[in-house]
Amino acid sequence: MKQIGDKVDDLLGMDAERNEVRLSQYPGKKIALYFYPKDNTPGCTAQACNLRDSYRELLDAGYQVIGVSVDSPESHKKFIAKNALPFPLVSDADHKLVENFGVWGEKKLAGRTYMGTYRTTFIISPDGTVERVITPKEVKTKTHAAQILA
Repeated sequence: MKQIGDKVDDLLGMDAERNEVRLSQYPGKKIALYFYPKDNTPGCTAQACNLRDSYRELLDAGYQVIGVSVDSPESHKKFIAKNALPFPLVSDADHKLVENFGVWGEKKLAGRTYMGTYRTTFIISPDGTVERVITPKEVKTKTHAAQILA
């Protein structure tokens, strides 16, 4: 997993509209880059809606929120529309970003083992380095914005 002080590549990937998403598009902003398992699941929807509801406060505090999952751009488009999300979602269908950040791996649910994304948020400073990591054990989906602002 990326650690505090690690450099982050400028290009993050493509959004729901298939436009490039780059750190350099947000000069002077801290990036709250949050990785989540899947569009339209209860925990992921709660997290996205909490960030949506606190978006103005996050912007005012100098943050830009960017979500990432391995869902397709089409799935992201529907998720954004359904929940009125004001921030970009990066489609990482090729798993480059989740693997680069170390948030892709084996998970277990109801006795079943599968590969998936670990819900993790990286706070990236304006100079492109990881400043803080909110780990899978720490992320609280219903109050995630407050965690970022803390």
